[in-house]
Amino acid sequence: MSRGKPQFWSKTVDRAQKEKLVEELAQIFERSGVVVVARYEGMTVAEMQDLRAMMRVAGGSVRVAKNKLAKIALDGKPSASIAEYLTGMTVLAFSDDPVAAAKVVDDYAKKNEKLVILGGAMGETALDPAGVKAVAGMPSREELIASIVGCIAAPAANIAGAIGAPASNIASILSTIEEKAA
Repeated sequence: MSRGKPQFWSKTVDRAQKEKLVEELAQIFERSGVVVVARYEGMTVAEMQDLRAMMRVAGGSVRVAKNKLAKIALDGKPSASIAEYLTGMTVLAFSDDPVAAAKVVDDYAKKNEKLVILGGAMGETALDPAGVKAVAGMPSREELIASIVGCIAAPAANIAGAIGAPASNIASILSTIEEKAA
């Protein structure tokens, strides 16, 4: 057994590991509703863990990958336009929900100036930093579903309330309708 550094400390990544990483990144770029690229230079490990935790709660993920491998994975993908942002110390934030990752990164960048939004993509649509902020301002999938359910449930609640009302209320409602018809 060698007395050197353990293998997991090695800075070199073999070809098979690189190919696996490129495939994982390709799946992220293919399947994610939104991908945000940000510069994280100067962030501490604790700050990065905080960002990851916030993203996990929102249903997204954060990934740091070599820019060269990420560019290879982007080749031919709908979000290929983000390749231009992959320079320097970049982090990828992504989620299936087209708003969640943008919202978390935008909120975190407001608290920590070390995280700088460079851009992103929603499918084939390229996003500059202002575009990412605009997406972050949109309601999330869950918020939209709750709003739609509320709109659908309101008429049913009114009908249920009318049916459950005393007979005298129903009679007055019917007489009002009759008067308007006449």
